[in-house]
Amino acid sequence: MKKNILTLIYTLLFTAAMAQAQRLSPRPEEVISLNGSWTFQHRYPIQVPGEWVMQGFTVSEGETAVYTRPLNIPAAWKGRRIKIRFDAVSSHARVKVNGIQTGEHEGGFVPFETDITSALNGNADTLTVEVQALTISDYLACTSQYAVHTVGGLIRKVSMYALPEVNLSDISLHTTFDALYKNATLHIAATIANESTMPANAALRFTLRDAACKTVLQSSAGITGKIAAGGQSAGNYQFSIRTPRHWTPETPYLYKLQVELLQQGKITETTVSTVGFRQVNIQGNELLVNGKAVKLRGVNRHDVHPLTGRSIAAPLNRRDALLFRDANCNYIRTSHYPPSEEFLEAADELGLFVESEAALTWIQHGASPIWKLWDYKDEKLLPYMIQANADNIRAGRNHPSVIIWSLGNESLWSPLWEKVLAFVKKTDPSRPTTFHDQCWGGFNNAGSKADIAVYHYPGINGPAKAATSGRPILFGEYAHLSCYNRRELATDPGIRSAYNAPLITFYDSVYHYKGCLGGAIWSGIDDIFHLPGGQIAGYGPWGPVDAWRRPKPEYTGMKKAYAPVKILQVQETNDYLQLTIQNRYDFTSLKDVKITANGQPLHAAIPAGATGTLRIPKKDHAPVHIAFTDPRGFICAGEIIGTATVMPVSRPVYALHYTENNGAVFIRQGPYSYTISKTKGIITCLRKGQDTLLQQGPVFSVVPANDDDGGKPNVAGETYQQNIYPLKNYPLYTIFAKDIKTTQSDAGIRIDMHVTYTSGSGRQSYLITPAGELITEYAVHYTGHDTLPYQYGLLLQLPVRFNHLSWKRTGALSVSDTTDIARSSGTAMLHATQLNTVEPFGVQPSGLWKDDANELGSNDFRSTKHTILQAALSDNTGNTVQAVSDGRQHSRSWLQDGAVQWLLADYSNNGSEPFYGSPHSNGKINIRNKTLQGKLIVQLP
Repeated sequence: MKKNILTLIYTLLFTAAMAQAQRLSPRPEEVISLNGSWTFQHRYPIQVPGEWVMQGFTVSEGETAVYTRPLNIPAAWKGRRIKIRFDAVSSHARVKVNGIQTGEHEGGFVPFETDITSALNGNADTLTVEVQALTISDYLACTSQYAVHTVGGLIRKVSMYALPEVNLSDISLHTTFDALYKNATLHIAATIANESTMPANAALRFTLRDAACKTVLQSSAGITGKIAAGGQSAGNYQFSIRTPRHWTPETPYLYKLQVELLQQGKITETTVSTVGFRQVNIQGNELLVNGKAVKLRGVNRHDVHPLTGRSIAAPLNRRDALLFRDANCNYIRTSHYPPSEEFLEAADELGLFVESEAALTWIQHGASPIWKLWDYKDEKLLPYMIQANADNIRAGRNHPSVIIWSLGNESLWSPLWEKVLAFVKKTDPSRPTTFHDQCWGGFNNAGSKADIAVYHYPGINGPAKAATSGRPILFGEYAHLSCYNRRELATDPGIRSAYNAPLITFYDSVYHYKGCLGGAIWSGIDDIFHLPGGQIAGYGPWGPVDAWRRPKPEYTGMKKAYAPVKILQVQETNDYLQLTIQNRYDFTSLKDVKITANGQPLHAAIPAGATGTLRIPKKDHAPVHIAFTDPRGFICAGEIIGTATVMPVSRPVYALHYTENNGAVFIRQGPYSYTISKTKGIITCLRKGQDTLLQQGPVFSVVPANDDDGGKPNVAGETYQQNIYPLKNYPLYTIFAKDIKTTQSDAGIRIDMHVTYTSGSGRQSYLITPAGELITEYAVHYTGHDTLPYQYGLLLQLPVRFNHLSWKRTGALSVSDTTDIARSSGTAMLHATQLNTVEPFGVQPSGLWKDDANELGSNDFRSTKHTILQAALSDNTGNTVQAVSDGRQHSRSWLQDGAVQWLLADYSNNGSEPFYGSPHSNGKINIRNKTLQGKLIVQLP
């Protein structure tokens, strides 16, 4: 009896939810945009689409924001049904025309439609939209909590169109293939609504054209019997299409389907949709698209712009799609709400798989405090959970790019989710489902029954474990970029470059293991909002693309990790280089990829998923730059094989002389003079003539790890609005030196000593050679408290005029962009800037990300240059201090206390991001009571 009552309650709740889920008409040919200036709260201008908060308005929870604007209905629309479509209102909307309510909708980030015909009076019509934010759908989606400000308003486009009284109310499309994936069937479900007062007859005509506008199909379908007034008639149609071009991300071929509604032989309505022929299936623990197993190489994506919030300009959707496609992504997870129509259109056209996520997140998760008040199993929540998924499906079902429905994000599976899953599978059985389980814990830790299992933030062992699953396993969030170690990032942007090599290792493992479907990096774009009044909010800089859409260092690493072509081995003979190449495309043979070596064309016919060889004739011993250009027109992979010959530079040789007294050792070498303190064993001055080159050092220094996020009380890490000041770093404080011994030989003048620090002791030596080299060696037994270092090595201090950095290094990537701070060689200027906020407020940057700066210097200047061969600091007069290495040391320079600090580190890791697991956390050490050793060679011109 109790079960029957619960079933009845569920049925009633489900019916109520579906009553709210209004139809979404296929767009007709003529559409009027209602975007632009509206009136807000009866008196203020406001832009639509847009968030009210981002435009300086405050509307508290429970209060209603009123939007109004006049409607000018074209005279030609008389006698037709007038519809208004809202692509997204956050989070509850009540629509009125001339004071008469015409529609209501709960839920943001999804479109809905209302018919306003009966409320029109023919002139001076007024459209009113009453909006409340922070309603139940906002809490269930954590919409405002996630954005760290109230997300309210008409946040996507608004449009108006007229339909005949007998009209197309719904068209749903999908495609299937025969067993050989040669011929296909186009499935069309169409519904005709009769909104007139009389019964009516109607017919449909379908015309399918290819990309060259050649007609592939034309067919008419009659409707049997009359459609009653106020009624509707639905039909399912199937058409055989011989050898259609397949839609895949690698070949995003689109057809155009024109659907015409005819009455008495006359066309009364026409709508056009794109069609991509593709079929999605699960076979064992693999996801098949058009019969082929695929790997998903992707990112998570939010709608975000610093100045407009979650309401972004339509062209930005395509720009995002291009940015990620050109970085070799083939997949986007739309965290944590459905994408806009514009983004899906771009994904269809450019070639991106999309996992479209319903706007439900953190249901029974510690990141959402509401579950201390609500019961996550309460049946009253079910209609809203179902509606969120119904709206998601309705908006995205006709897009071939959408291959997965995500029921929700990082929530705890429950009987309610079982019913949501049943609804989604019944509504659209053509696509598989995911459910993003709790972030921490084991795989599928609460019993999700979705088609694809999901795990967030695995370590390097995750792909191997995924291979043991009976279902495909998707890493819905993985390889989290550094974000929460905010002070470290403000101090050294080079942490971002250190992300790249481990990501390549990680994705190599993902690719290797069958059953590991792939993953979405967290996250795609920095989540940052510049709120009116001066506050900066959000979760911060967690994307390979910043919020202004400028690539950051991780973008280069992502592109490399996701490259569809990988060189596994290089063998060299006298006549040629032989490359072993792995084709990681899912569908494309390398015969369709443009390949060049130093600009000369090459050819390979390695099938998708296969490994083969490519020979490159040798002409000389110069490096070979090999590039692979995707058939869609962008360079997808490249390597530089071999290294350029570095010619030795002749150096002047100067005689060395030294003197000493009780306080110091004085060394002269041509124009250079050194002063070394006998008390502390430190070089306290190095001059060239009267110009000071070094003010202090090299002195041993430990840079402690630091995961400081700013300290703001929070429930999920949203602390980016706190002003974060960079970290200063100093050498170990030297108490005294003893056993100082100065000797001179053919090798130069050598000073050996025992040095005692407040947190350690050991040996240090300086050797000044006739060729103008300063060679410093150390062996320090460390006893300090900062036993988990980020870096350690030798620190030098130079006058502030040494504001020009140059370097050569052996990078983890042989090819990098000239704007990347991790490029193999380059120059950078100090350009320090005092910031009053966490970043410049309210100003669209005009320069490159590498040139952004804080009080320590520009991103480029102050970032660690890993694995250097040489690095140099210079002033404007040509004075230069250069360090040379064997590729195992790391250079970092910054402005501090009125001088340029220069750390040549013998050890450096990937930083203290708390989300990191292996391989990103590999290499971290504890130096408690360890003896640390290193050597630095500094050259003077």
